[in-house]
Amino acid sequence: MTFRMRLATALCLLAFAAAPAAWAASPSPRAVAITIDDLPRGGDGGPRDLASLQAMTARLLTPFAQQKIPVIGFVNAGRFQGDEAGLRQLLNQWLDAGADLGNHSYSHPDINNTPLAQYTADITRGETPLKSVLAARGKKLAYYRHPFLHVGSTPEDKAGLAQFLAQQGYTEAPVTFDNADYAWAARYVSPETRDNAAAGYVPYMESVVAFFEQRAVEVVGREFPQILLIHANQLNADQMPQLLAMFRSRGYRFVTLEEALRDPVYKTPENYVGRNGFSWLHRWSRFKGMPNKGEPDAPEWVMKGF
Repeated sequence: MTFRMRLATALCLLAFAAAPAAWAASPSPRAVAITIDDLPRGGDGGPRDLASLQAMTARLLTPFAQQKIPVIGFVNAGRFQGDEAGLRQLLNQWLDAGADLGNHSYSHPDINNTPLAQYTADITRGETPLKSVLAARGKKLAYYRHPFLHVGSTPEDKAGLAQFLAQQGYTEAPVTFDNADYAWAARYVSPETRDNAAAGYVPYMESVVAFFEQRAVEVVGREFPQILLIHANQLNADQMPQLLAMFRSRGYRFVTLEEALRDPVYKTPENYVGRNGFSWLHRWSRFKGMPNKGEPDAPEWVMKGF
């Protein structure tokens, strides 16, 4: 072997040895934006008094603050109706932890059963406390999350709502990691099923994440920054460290909703009009005429009554 050949071989081996280190140092290709709905409290049947909600909120947000993970909460101001000062305290608790806030309507109406004018008025009503606390921090209200992920059961309602949101300066907040955390949360507050719910929740969520990872490749040809929907409840408050660890174990980095939405995948057309609310991956697959594939179901004992 000539000197030149030996040198070339040595350089190739050095490059090969260095490749894993370079790969490990590069940002993870997987990313997720975590969004939490139904602030200041989800409908899990847990305590509703201010002190209990402050304690739950502290548990929920502590892992985000400690690990500097971005998160946005979507607010239903009507869930704490009658105590404006208490609501303000709870919303400021989110902002103090570094979270962002978005509008989820005032009373969580279903556009399937609500006249469009009444529905949009409910959105506007929900803005008042939000804009106030955000303005005090130099922030603006930018995002809207559809209750039930329902965007309109008629072409007229869907187009009318989209036009209203655009006129009001909202960016719609889609969801790709959809799941049944709300059902697990209801079982968690029941003494009879609490332990089983605690043990089964994160493994269930991982099965959902794995499904949508694969579905992303099938529908759009690649993985992309996903958007997780969960709810403000006792279960997520207690299981958040384990849930975040699950994402890390699968190679995820945590990004803001704004960063996730920069990916061009969120410009993918969708034309679903109907009464169901589901992942935007399902909407895109329907638009492309692909066979439907549903995410893993929660066990029957969890979904009973839903």
